[in-house]
Amino acid sequence: MNPTTRSSALLRPRGKAALLAAAFTLAVLCAADAVARSHPFGPRTRSVNDLGNQYVPFHAHLWDLLHGRADGGLYVNWRSGLGTSFLPDLGTYLSSPFAPLVAVFPRDEIDLAVYVVTLLKGASAAAAMAWLLLALRPGRWWAAGLLGASYALCGWTLADAVPNPMWLDGLVFLPLLCLVGEWARRGRRPFLGVLIVALAWIANFYTAYMATLAAGLVLLLRLWLGDLTRRQRLMAAGRAALITVLGMGLAAPLVTVVYFGTRHAYPGRVRQFVPVATEDLLARLLPGTYSFGTPAVYVGTTALLLALALPFHRAAPARLRAGWTLLVVAVALSMQWGPTHLLWHAFATPQGSSYRQAFVLCALLVITAWHALSYGVPGPRALGAAGALLALVIVVAGGSERTTRAFTLPLALLAAVGALGGLLLLGLKRRNGRRLAVLAVALLVGTQFGEAAVTSAADTRLRLGHMDDYAPWGARQREQAEAIAWADGWPRHRTDPGREQTVGNDPLLVGGQGAQYYSSLTSDVLSRTLTALGGGWTSRGRNVQSLDNAVTDAIFSVGARVHSPPDPHQNWFPQDGSGVTVTRQDVPPLVTVRPHTDRADGPTDLSGFGPSPYRNQELLLGTRVYTVPRVSVRTAAGKPPSPSDDGRPGLRVGPLPYASAPRKPTITGSCPAGSELYLWAPHLSGSARLADGAVSGAGPGVKPTGRFRSDQPVTKIAPMQRLGTVGGSGRFRIELSPNRTSLVPDGAVGCLDTARLSAAVEGLKADGATDVSVSDGTIRAELPPHSTGIAVVAAPRISGWRCAAGNAPALPAKSHYGLIAVPLYGSASSVTCTFHPPGLRLGTAVGALSLTAVLLLGASALIRRRRAPATSGPILPATAPPAPDDPPARERVTTAP
Repeated sequence: MNPTTRSSALLRPRGKAALLAAAFTLAVLCAADAVARSHPFGPRTRSVNDLGNQYVPFHAHLWDLLHGRADGGLYVNWRSGLGTSFLPDLGTYLSSPFAPLVAVFPRDEIDLAVYVVTLLKGASAAAAMAWLLLALRPGRWWAAGLLGASYALCGWTLADAVPNPMWLDGLVFLPLLCLVGEWARRGRRPFLGVLIVALAWIANFYTAYMATLAAGLVLLLRLWLGDLTRRQRLMAAGRAALITVLGMGLAAPLVTVVYFGTRHAYPGRVRQFVPVATEDLLARLLPGTYSFGTPAVYVGTTALLLALALPFHRAAPARLRAGWTLLVVAVALSMQWGPTHLLWHAFATPQGSSYRQAFVLCALLVITAWHALSYGVPGPRALGAAGALLALVIVVAGGSERTTRAFTLPLALLAAVGALGGLLLLGLKRRNGRRLAVLAVALLVGTQFGEAAVTSAADTRLRLGHMDDYAPWGARQREQAEAIAWADGWPRHRTDPGREQTVGNDPLLVGGQGAQYYSSLTSDVLSRTLTALGGGWTSRGRNVQSLDNAVTDAIFSVGARVHSPPDPHQNWFPQDGSGVTVTRQDVPPLVTVRPHTDRADGPTDLSGFGPSPYRNQELLLGTRVYTVPRVSVRTAAGKPPSPSDDGRPGLRVGPLPYASAPRKPTITGSCPAGSELYLWAPHLSGSARLADGAVSGAGPGVKPTGRFRSDQPVTKIAPMQRLGTVGGSGRFRIELSPNRTSLVPDGAVGCLDTARLSAAVEGLKADGATDVSVSDGTIRAELPPHSTGIAVVAAPRISGWRCAAGNAPALPAKSHYGLIAVPLYGSASSVTCTFHPPGLRLGTAVGALSLTAVLLLGASALIRRRRAPATSGPILPATAPPAPDDPPARERVTTAP
């Protein structure tokens, strides 16, 4: 197609509708963010919840990968979680066709890059829906454009998907998958259909699964409504099924990796689905009703009115009216019934928002609205009935908490008046009809723009009050990145971004190689190992945190550590007057040699760990370095605290009665003089201070304070904290400042003998690797000659590692208390470990089989075309006649609004 032909194609109705829908969507989203004063149009951050914790950092890592600056590659991410499988994360967060666009932005504008990608996804979804609408039924291009924008600006987008940009790919591909169904119905473009299905499942298989189910329902309804024979319907359904299977097969190399990554992930919270009340469901049809846990099915008042008017629109065939109405009602009810709710979510109740399939209902409402409008503007009776139903929705929704905000019901009423007025004016036929039409269109456009912009701005503001938020890239991240770059020595040693985290994936954002990692695919072995060592986590174990501990730094070869003040964007803890500093520590290499134990006998053996993190650290270090003293815990009143009443071990310590309380809860005991004191209190919320102590290695001016964040019910636990050095008397007193009722467990205090630790490190260095090289999924270590025992790699033994000593064949790696272990037999002077993502071989085989089938079908079609030039359609000829709701060409002009 030459440029002239291409430009003329864009000027055709479908092209104009798509351009209008995209432009309208972009304008609304930008205007709403400007009103909300949200970044980049104002000082308020966009980075709430997982957007700041996951999506922005993962896109930053993608930027580094595309520019050749990342530690690791497609197989292993060496920055996070002490070495994690990256391909599942790629398939979950970064496989969208839009994601690589972040590479064209500067690295320090990664927040803006993700925002632009989000805008482009929304605009593309609007354009795709507008194109689909005109493919389903003829009509005015501007009306299709406005309804396409209604779909892209639905409540699900504004409330749920904007802070979760990976879900927006499902919004984009749902209308495209419906278009694939149309092609299958007519026997056209099968190979393009296979490509679209494959791209949808690669981009985000989770929402692609929902979109595929929705497209299948639309196709079945279209086949039922069409004037086809039974054989033709079966053939069309067969074509669609074949296209879908082949497309999913092409996506299998990535989808299977994500599937197996999920199987090996730390188990999240198991939730029982509870449907929302009817008034809450109906309230979410109205503008300005933000809520995280209810179905966001707002599509704009105009689209809602048209959808409600279809059952009463006598110009449309009765069968069509019944079919689309029943489909919308059935899908709405399926969201509220447990078994079908599980079906929509691939048989796993979501841990966050429970109605992630709401965009399917939004799409069906918009398509239903288009069918009503494509047969002419509904008359006063139909609009009156729709208005009455909308009034009933508003009345019932008035009992919901979602409508208690001062602007919600007035906005809904104003939008209803504007939409009804615009549709009534559009339906009038008089001499000055053109002027009325212009006025009607202006009223409809203004109403839709206003209510969508207000809803989007309100959602943006309300999210900040309901979720954790994080600052965009700024001076703090820049200083941290510079400090890490200066201290980085990978793979000689790791450089940890530090305990005082900014987001859940600091290593991806600012660099370094730490334990910190947050993903839906955080491995079970990583989370359990770090927890056993005294580590902390949030998100019920899937967001593991850095552990600032001299012993674990030696175990994991953390030779440099960044120390930062508390994040000034948060109000969790006050500033301490410090700046960003770096401390260094002499540590063993990444690969060490330990005496052989029978613990290196399973892929993820953690059974040797006990309840004490101090003793667990010693197991991995191989040397006793801690004294765990008996301690005395007292409340602020000087009395022993009561035991826990919820089954967890420990003593309950209540919050201070007021901020300036003269006495505080205390922990007292004695340790060897000069020991480094640590406090392990995973269920403590507040701060702890070693009275008259000093913190070693934390930088000048830093108060000896440990900061703990925990909650109940438990979604987060606090990591072990270094409090300082015990004085010459050996006695210590720890002052606690809890901000809620907290627990102090048995064995909470550990006193580290730094001299013993130094001796242990020297021993590990003497027997450890003399040289270590790391590249993506391969670790190679040169060992001292005739090494015996086991070689231990300071990385979690996640599924997929295979190792070989010397020239021996590679075998699945063993486990040494959760770390990679390789038995040595005295003859090998090197160890090589390679990582292959679980599921990749299976997925590749399925993908190759699907590709072969596509090529064979293509070759068969080519041969058939040469033998019979009149044959159309590479898979099956287009034998389906037009459906009864497709009028002839002349009628397409006269019946459209």
